[in-house]
Amino acid sequence: MPKPPNILFIATDDHRADALGAARHPVVRTPALDALAARGMRFSRAAHMGSLMPAVCSPARAALLTGVNPLAADAAPGIRPDAGSGVARIRPDLKTLPQLFAAAGYETFLTGKWHNDTAALLAGFTAGEAIFESGMCAHTAVPVRSRAEIAQGAPKRFADGFSTEVFCGATEKFIRGHGRAKPFFAWVALTSPHDPRTPPPQWRRLYEPVAKLPLPPSFLPEPAFDNGELAIRDELLAPKPLTPEVIREHLADYYGMISHQDEHLGRVLAALQATGQEENTVVVYAGDHGLALGSHGLLGKQNLYEPSLRVPLIVAGPGVTRGAVCDQFVYAFDLFATVLEQAGLAVPAGVDARSFAAQLRAPGMPARTDQFGFYRDCQRMTRRGDWKLIEYRPAGGRARRELFNLATDPGELDDRSGDPAQAPILQRLRAQLRAQQAEFGDRWLHLEGAS
Repeated sequence: MPKPPNILFIATDDHRADALGAARHPVVRTPALDALAARGMRFSRAAHMGSLMPAVCSPARAALLTGVNPLAADAAPGIRPDAGSGVARIRPDLKTLPQLFAAAGYETFLTGKWHNDTAALLAGFTAGEAIFESGMCAHTAVPVRSRAEIAQGAPKRFADGFSTEVFCGATEKFIRGHGRAKPFFAWVALTSPHDPRTPPPQWRRLYEPVAKLPLPPSFLPEPAFDNGELAIRDELLAPKPLTPEVIREHLADYYGMISHQDEHLGRVLAALQATGQEENTVVVYAGDHGLALGSHGLLGKQNLYEPSLRVPLIVAGPGVTRGAVCDQFVYAFDLFATVLEQAGLAVPAGVDARSFAAQLRAPGMPARTDQFGFYRDCQRMTRRGDWKLIEYRPAGGRARRELFNLATDPGELDDRSGDPAQAPILQRLRAQLRAQQAEFGDRWLHLEGAS
């Protein structure tokens, strides 16, 4: 009987899908992740679905952990006004990935950011070190506890070192000390490259001279209209209108965070190889959401343009086609069903996740035909093929829509919603969006009233 595979699940925070060497980014250096993609598969159209709160990462991670869409994974869903403290509490009736793997005899380990409720943490993980129970903090002053300390109610303490180094160091120690009596499921949740973007100086220097950094293809000094969320914390990290000089400074810090993170993830992956566990470990690298960083005059992730909606997603390990790129539509939370299938475990009934294990073996296999996205009560998105529709209902503002052909306009700068020739496509996408809202239980927006 085949030996059950280990699962190493690395979740990153704010990483744009295009900020990878493997994605042919012109300047970002990610040799460890590029090597992971070379021995596995990268998904070019992976996306998160959305959020009802400004703290997008919390419902996104709840969906990753449960395989249920973010509208349904939260125990208390709703439109929330808080920008930094919102937490999606995972519904107690849902089984999380670590719970399912623990029930199957796995050792389940957690390190890094846990931005959901404590009850779900304790129910799922049998071990954990350097756990950060919040959304963001200074990377050199991370309050942490072990799993045992959380269970005991012990006070938090500051970790010694930079967040990425602390979390990757805890993972490396776990891998090297793993006793092999049981397979492991390790959830490694980085806070990088989330702000405050303060990479160690040698990593920031990789992206000098800053003046030569290319701007995002869809850079604009300021948004063209009110999308319903322009006064959020993320959008106040730089004065508007944005200037090329300011955005290049942000990009240099951001890319430095990513390259620093890549270096230490390389140490984790090297530990798998050195201990003889690489060939029997499914490695997942996935973002919780993307980030604008100057695209469309925006800075944060509280929008439905591609830089914020798409996520990096790489899977490597036994049974995965090496060096392939899959262009099929997938949601990040589809990983829930996929890793269970890769481990030979049953997928619970009633989840929204669809396994793409077949695509891991043959990237051309059919997958999802469309995608749905949402943000609070003000933005909704649907996509099929090359066409994408975004609907806006800002509070106190004018309802509007945008229609893009991403084949000819990948930067989403040419709105075709007013083009009479595209009226049939617009009507089809609006009907599709209403059907998706019904499918996923979206009760907050009634597009029939949009003008």
